Amino acid sequence: MIFLNFFISGISLGSIYAIIALGYTMVYGIAKMLNFAHGDVIMVGAYVCFYAVSRYGFNPFLGVVLAMAVCTLLGIIVERLAYKPLRQAPSLAVLITAIGMSYFLQNTALLLWSSNPKVFPSVIGRGAFKLFDGALSVSHITALTIGACLVIMVVLSLFISKTKLGKAMRACSEDKGAAQLMGINVNATISMTFAIGSGLAAIAGALLCSAYPTLMPTTGALPGIKAFTAAVFGGIGSIPGAFLGGLMLGVIEIFAKAYISSQLSDAVVFGVLIVVLLVKPAGLLGKMTQEKV
Repeated sequence: MIFLNFFISGISLGSIYAIIALGYTMVYGIAKMLNFAHGDVIMVGAYVCFYAVSRYGFNPFLGVVLAMAVCTLLGIIVERLAYKPLRQAPSLAVLITAIGMSYFLQNTALLLWSSNPKVFPSVIGRGAFKLFDGALSVSHITALTIGACLVIMVVLSLFISKTKLGKAMRACSEDKGAAQLMGINVNATISMTFAIGSGLAAIAGALLCSAYPTLMPTTGALPGIKAFTAAVFGGIGSIPGAFLGGLMLGVIEIFAKAYISSQLSDAVVFGVLIVVLLVKPAGLLGKMTQEKV
């Protein structure tokens, strides 16, 4: 049962990585941009939820909804101000801008909320489900995290495949020029992609801080990097790949902490990523594409 407990903990952590990775993979798949400020949007969402619940007495779920609204608006603003002017710029310019935006959000958070750690209130309480006469314990936040990830994956997959906006996103991903000639508003589609990814980041921030309650302006930095790793692991640009990569990364990290070393767990995670990319450079579910130059 100890092994099963570790496995469930890994699935829970991986579910958070998967939700974050969806934001990375959607933006890259459609806009071909790496939004390294995404981890800091997670942090903003967590702070908004924290203050809504602890200071203003919001219901935790209403706090998450408010955080989603704020982060969705933030995602649109960041895209319009930082990324839209660089739509035709070299990749290096976009990368530097993303890193700059990340530092801007972190330092703004320091000014607004200080660097003092804050204890995040759980959105669902600290109880647990006891199974097999107590041999297996699944916390409420673990069950909520896994359930939320599954629901988000199903809804997002249906949205991308069935809705008009989802089809526009797929068209922009294939060829922005052709999509524009067919009457699709490419700029609005990319802005909506940032908005959806940022809204998901708010959910991930609330779940992350409920599971690991310490909240600081740098809270989203390391999970953001690991979620980006999960997106690459599964095949960046692939929504099922982000889901699979996040789950596998979480399980690997928890087992590495349990059976190898908590200090070496990150090294094990990135080592596995290197091996996978050496064997399958496009990631587990990614596809190799050829570009004419």
